[in-house]
Amino acid sequence: MKTIKTCNLFLACVMVAVGMLAGSAQAGDRYMFQKVVYHINYDHPKQQEGALRNIQNHINAVGADKMDIKVVLHGNGLALLLNPDSLAKLPKFKHANANESMTARIDGLKNQGVSFQVCANTIEGRGVNKETDLYGVDAADIVPSGVAELAHLQLRGYTYIKP
Repeated sequence: MKTIKTCNLFLACVMVAVGMLAGSAQAGDRYMFQKVVYHINYDHPKQQEGALRNIQNHINAVGADKMDIKVVLHGNGLALLLNPDSLAKLPKFKHANANESMTARIDGLKNQGVSFQVCANTIEGRGVNKETDLYGVDAADIVPSGVAELAHLQLRGYTYIKP
């Protein structure tokens, strides 16, 4: 009788351990590799902060190594990368949100592989100097058209998200 109880206890422990291992394997394998494009064309600082928080939460859930994330900015969305000192000379913008807190978030996302793509039409149409007015934008970050880039990426299998 004692042997049966010990055996049952042992089997119960083995089943719990197997269940825990299976559960953790499922959690680790829950998400496949994801290609995602986030669309930002609004200038409200709180909304943009929320969008960056959504992107970080997305990375935390899936893993930076299992993601290809692009953020496409056009129109008022360029305010996310607009240096506050440039606002006075760019009357078509209401906000310049690239303050210390926001740039730290942007750098953190870039360090995890997120790329920020900026619309050339907006740069030209609003008289933005990409070297002095925008935070952390290189020539490689500029795309011909923000909306065309969104369509291009979706056709290449990127999931569209507008936070």
